[in-house]
Amino acid sequence: MSLPGDAHPQISVIMAAYNEEANIAPLVEEIAAVLDGGFDYEVVFVDDGSDDRTAAVIEGLIRDPQAPAAGRLRLLRHRQRCGKSTGVMTCARAARGALLVLMDADRQNDPADIPAMVARFESEGGLGKVGVVDGQRRKRRDSLVKRISSRTANRIRRALLKDKTRDTGCGLKLVPRQIYVQLPFFEGMHRYIPALVGRMGYDIALQAVNDRPRIAGVSKYGFWDRLWVGIGDMLMVWWLIRRYRNPGKSVEVTPDGPAT
Repeated sequence: MSLPGDAHPQISVIMAAYNEEANIAPLVEEIAAVLDGGFDYEVVFVDDGSDDRTAAVIEGLIRDPQAPAAGRLRLLRHRQRCGKSTGVMTCARAARGALLVLMDADRQNDPADIPAMVARFESEGGLGKVGVVDGQRRKRRDSLVKRISSRTANRIRRALLKDKTRDTGCGLKLVPRQIYVQLPFFEGMHRYIPALVGRMGYDIALQAVNDRPRIAGVSKYGFWDRLWVGIGDMLMVWWLIRRYRNPGKSVEVTPDGPAT
């Protein structure tokens, strides 16, 4: 692993946070406990227009040389709430790591799963072959309404998009940055990352991960958000898959003939 402080860390853990002030500090502490000493990493937050102390908590950690992950924290801010997909893309474009680890800021994703996801990425072929390691929650800790709406949406999505994942709603994913920033961007795209990556010809690796109950704060989604709002997005992704043409590796012709 490369040494801490490199301009280009191995991993960028990226999160969009909206009104998660009570979750930030313990989450950063967990990430540091898992990754310190084993990975060169950074943690990139975007405060997505929060009206609580989310940004202030992150700024306090950044300024504290004794804080967990000291020197590795970064904060970007949206002037107004733009949504999770926009927030994650803001982080991805600013990230410096070759691998992006997407997490939710509500602490339902377990940082302890990150090393296994990195190992799965490497064992399946790594850069150039694997487009996403998609977390699959072993046991959902959500409310009954949230579980029913997610399962219904997942069944419809699998039938239409054939992305082979049973739990694309899991927030924990590992994606090479060079792939993520090429994905077609729209608000809601975070729900369709496996399908969008698969259409480019990359493999999708599935990794069982933990799911934890929300301890602080409130969910930002309800039944109708999950079940109906995404139908238009799902049809658009289906259209994008059908219209995509993968040229494969291009070969430049030089005066000496085709490059090898």
